Amino acid sequence: MLIMFHIRYIQTQVIIFLAMLAFIISSLVPPLMAMVKNHDEYFKPLLKRLTDDGFDLKFIENTYDKIDVELDFRGISLFCIHRESKLDYNQFLLSKPIKRAKEYLKKHSAELLKAEKEYDVDKTIITAIILVETQLGNYTGRSSILNILSTMSLLSYPKARGFIWQNISKTSDLTKEEFDKWADRKSIWAYEELKAYLKYAKENKFDPNRIKGSYAGAMGIPQFMPTNIFLYAKDGNNDGRINLFDHADAIISVASFLKHYGWHKQINKENAYKVLYEYNHSEYYANTILKISELLKK
Repeated sequence: MLIMFHIRYIQTQVIIFLAMLAFIISSLVPPLMAMVKNHDEYFKPLLKRLTDDGFDLKFIENTYDKIDVELDFRGISLFCIHRESKLDYNQFLLSKPIKRAKEYLKKHSAELLKAEKEYDVDKTIITAIILVETQLGNYTGRSSILNILSTMSLLSYPKARGFIWQNISKTSDLTKEEFDKWADRKSIWAYEELKAYLKYAKENKFDPNRIKGSYAGAMGIPQFMPTNIFLYAKDGNNDGRINLFDHADAIISVASFLKHYGWHKQINKENAYKVLYEYNHSEYYANTILKISELLKK
């Protein structure tokens, strides 16, 4: 019995010692070192940069200390091979999507009329944009906005860029030199979008990990990039917050964007094209929006 007592005593002391040792080690590790579980060695410089730029440490920890925070290789690969000319915009000119768009005009007539009155933007143009962007709000994307914007921001760092290239090179039609030029440009842009996204999330008190969007980081029914939210998004239903997944807010925000770039009641087709090109830098896109608008007016 005495021997068994000593054995149990020693086991207890060992457990206590190991627990204390683990506590001491964890207290010595800087907070940012233990945050991201997937690809954490690549995320560390980005997290430090965000806190250096004024983001609250606890907010950054809570945001990135999630099991689903990871590098988005799929998003980067899609972004690299994206070509507007390859998209089938003609699908939106068929009878079924036009019929659904006409139903949308009726269902959200009050919100669309309000946008027309306040911003002088044709309701058929607003509806056409929402049709093409998200199928009238039915498909707003499935990519983690946090992951794709963080991954693109990490292209600023050679170690992360090399690892990302290693994982997407077989699916990209870019050469390494072309990828580096693209990464130099996009990493700067993405970091500004990431900061705007985190700021928007914090101000509106939602979890940045939960929002899904396009593989480029666009979000909501109108597919706004985060920086555009602060510039053009509006509260359409007067509930005191901007929620781009709400149709009233989405409609008024599209109108606000177009008005800013010069839309007015008597705008001609040439200038209308120029304004729509600002929404999406694609001639195919702008021309499709104009065609849909004409069909909706019939």
